Formats: sequence, structure tokens, C-alpha cells
Amino acid sequence: MIQSQPRPASFGLPSDTGGRDLGIFMPMANGGWILSKNAPALDGSYDYNLKAAQLAEEIGLDFIMAMAKYRGYGGETKHWNASLDSPMMMAGLAQATSRVKVWATVHTILQNPAVTAKMIATLDQISHGRAGLNVVTGSYKGEFSQMGAWPEGVDHDERYVLATEWIQAIKALWTEDSVSMEGKYFTLEDCMSNPKPSTPPFLVCAGTSKVGIAFTANEMDALFLSGGNVDELAKASADAKAGAAEHGAKIRTYSMMTVVFGETDAAAEETAAHFRAGFDEGALHGMMRAYGFLDAEIGKENAFTQKARSTFMTPHVLGTPETVIARLSEIFEKTSLDGLMLIFPDYHASLPIFGEKVLPVLRERFPAQMAEAAHG
Repeated sequence: MIQSQPRPASFGLPSDTGGRDLGIFMPMANGGWILSKNAPALDGSYDYNLKAAQLAEEIGLDFIMAMAKYRGYGGETKHWNASLDSPMMMAGLAQATSRVKVWATVHTILQNPAVTAKMIATLDQISHGRAGLNVVTGSYKGEFSQMGAWPEGVDHDERYVLATEWIQAIKALWTEDSVSMEGKYFTLEDCMSNPKPSTPPFLVCAGTSKVGIAFTANEMDALFLSGGNVDELAKASADAKAGAAEHGAKIRTYSMMTVVFGETDAAAEETAAHFRAGFDEGALHGMMRAYGFLDAEIGKENAFTQKARSTFMTPHVLGTPETVIARLSEIFEKTSLDGLMLIFPDYHASLPIFGEKVLPVLRERFPAQMAEAAHG
């Protein structure tokens, strides 16, 4: 087994020096993150994502991230039945932007580490050092078995054994002239990968189990958490950071938040009610099937699917920009979260509002001292 390598303390993000990182979850699959026939018709196309990415950079957000999806949830809306390739899309968006960080997703079960090392090193070169990798250890049996890629017998905890070999191989390929390893799941023999990334790519995942926290502490830079309210997020973040500290590491914690603007709070609530009236029950059933394997392992409904019963697939805040400011400020004040990844029903319409009326206030309330960025 290749040994873990120390991770950098600075990545040119506000959280390097006490600020909060804010970015968007790219709408790279049709339907976005609302399970409703009444939601805005996001087609998941590259053109739509291109404009969203450019708006994110224009208003001053810190990062953009895209998931990787290979089978949708169906239903009346055919939710997520069409999706783009995450690293390829992010490479295009890296070329179309100059400042915002670009984080692509790869599933450890699907891609050989040497292939992934080359992909992300290429993204680093295209983005001039802004690349990041969202590591997904895999829990979607139906999604992978359709292509003959589900490894039978690799349960929840064992997936982290696989993922540890995978990411350690990648990091070695990013830094060493030649890598040889004989692992349980991966074998490299005098394996070479050039060019090397100009700076260590930012590494993030979403594993919150005991083994997931250990994996994050040893190998990652940040962890995505789920939580329905401030108290849940506060506990999840505190527990994750304490768990990382037990391994002698510090990690950044993020969560997701869907923002629905309205001219009044009541108008935003009416919009949410309109979404609920068009709830796609079939798509929810498709989602439950996709998460069923994981749910059976942990013995409770996955938080992601639980949120979707309200049509929203993540926690959400509804209201005027002032209400959104108050809600997001409360989250940052009462939790140890280092940032949020934002979702909107209509990115093109909402990002300018967020940039004009919300982001400047959050930057002022939660400032970072960044005399010099870590990289371009």
C-alpha cells in the first residue's frame, strides 16, 4: 500500500483564512434538483451550464462542481435521464472561465486510478491550477450493474478500502516519476503519468460514516455533509472535524442548499407549493431504488431521498434576498461549516440576484484575509 501524503493547507479559497467558500452544484442533468413537473425546465445541456458557470464567476463565487451520473430516476419528468460527463464538461467550463475553481466528479468503482490521474492533471492544465476532484466511493448498484461494473461483495466499508488504494495511487502518480503497487483492487507496475498537476488538486468527498470520516481525514481536503436544519448541520460538522482530529488531520466541511427567491417570503413559499403540486412520485421511486442498496446497509432512509419528498433533493431556503441572507448567516454563525454549495431552480435567473443582493453581505459578515492566492 502506498502511504498517505500530506495535504496542502492553502488552496486559494476563502476558507484558507477563515472565510466561507461559496459555489454552485452544476445543473448537468435534466430536471436539476427538484422532483417536479412544475419546476423550471432545466435541460442539463452544456450551453445552460456554460452560462451558469460564467455567471458564477462573474458574481464572484469560489467554485463550480459537477456530479457524475449514469442512470436517471425516470418518472413523468424522466428526471436525470440525460446527463453530461463530469470531467469533460468541467474541462470545457475551465476553458470558458479564468478564476472560479472547477471540481469534477469521478466514481472510484468506474475509473482506473491511472486514467483518473491523467484526466485531472489535464483539467489542472486547462484551468491553470484550479482543478479539483470530487471522489465518490459508489453506492448505486443499479447504475453500475447496467454496464457490468458493480463489484459483488464490495460492501459499504470495503468500498473505502478500494477508494483508499485508488486515491493513494492517483496522488503518487501526480508526484512520482514511476509508481509500482500491488493492492487488493489495483495493480500498477512501473506506471508513469505526465504531465503532473501544477498544484495539488482539491479533493472532496461525501462519506460521513466512521470509515468515511477516516478516509476523508487521511486522504481528502473537504467533506460534504447533509442536514435538515442548523442543529443537525452543526452536529454533523463538529463530529466530522472531531473525527478527523482523531486522525491528526483538519478537514473543511461543506453542505448543499437550494435557494428559492421571491419578491416576498410568501411568494417564495407559493413557488415551493407550486413545485410540490407537481411532485413526480415516479422519479422519487426511481431515486429510492437507486439508493436502496445504501439505505439497507445503514438502516435508515438516506437523507438525500428524505429531502426529496418535498420535491427538493437538498435542504432549502425560501424567501427574499434578506431572508436568504439571514438563513445562510445563521448557518455559518451556528455551525463550523466552511462553505455551501448552492442550487437554484433557475440558475440563470437566480445567480444575478444572489450576486447583487446576497453575496456582498455574506462576504462582509464572514470575511477572509487573502493577501495572495495559492495559485491562479
